[in-house]
Amino acid sequence: MPVDIVLPARPEPISITPERTALLLVDMQNAFASKGGMLDLAGLDVTQAGAAVANARLVADAARSAAIPIIYLVIGYPPDQSTAGGDDSPNPRKELALCLMRERPELKGTLLTYGTWDFQIVDALAPMDGDLVITKARYSGFAGTPLDAVLRSRGIRYLLMAGIASNVCVESTLRDAYFHEYWPIMVEDATMPAGPPEMQRATVYNVTTFFGWVSSAKEVAGALHDARRGKASPGSVPSPSASR
Repeated sequence: MPVDIVLPARPEPISITPERTALLLVDMQNAFASKGGMLDLAGLDVTQAGAAVANARLVADAARSAAIPIIYLVIGYPPDQSTAGGDDSPNPRKELALCLMRERPELKGTLLTYGTWDFQIVDALAPMDGDLVITKARYSGFAGTPLDAVLRSRGIRYLLMAGIASNVCVESTLRDAYFHEYWPIMVEDATMPAGPPEMQRATVYNVTTFFGWVSSAKEVAGALHDARRGKASPGSVPSPSASR
């Protein structure tokens, strides 16, 4: 039978079942994590992206060793922007890539556009065989995508979440996960905000207080490695899986 493990987390440890867990890597694309990408071109600080990517890689390696599926969520649009939204949609007025390409014609077709460097997942987190990549056209990974159906078809209930930007696409996806009755766990140091540090603090507050749990890359990787080696988890908490 599946054996639960206890993840150190805030506001309290959470018991998860590895066989019912997936890792979501949200928008780990050059647009968000690389110099010369969209966030950098918009004047936002991306100096912490390298640490977030490295910590996400630590969790991804541990997830693979524990046979936990990895799902990449990437945001982007075809060259004709047919999925971006029309005149009745607020998305073209607020989504950063669309705004920049409209305001700076020399960038047209270069930001978060299928086939471009900006759209690509960063090399350090390149998908491997068996990983799933889902493309979205809105901040949340659940909006207009098969993500919910994919998770339910695999019996997934617990979601480890890393990515950029923590206060936009990560938080949007995490909130929707909560509303879809999943158990979301944000890996804090494997995320980075779009904006100043207080944006990260606000997201962490929202998650710990209202929408889920927050842990660290080292704690998550350590718990997954211990589970793979058959070590007992430190402490115990009631498992939500009994009611799922």
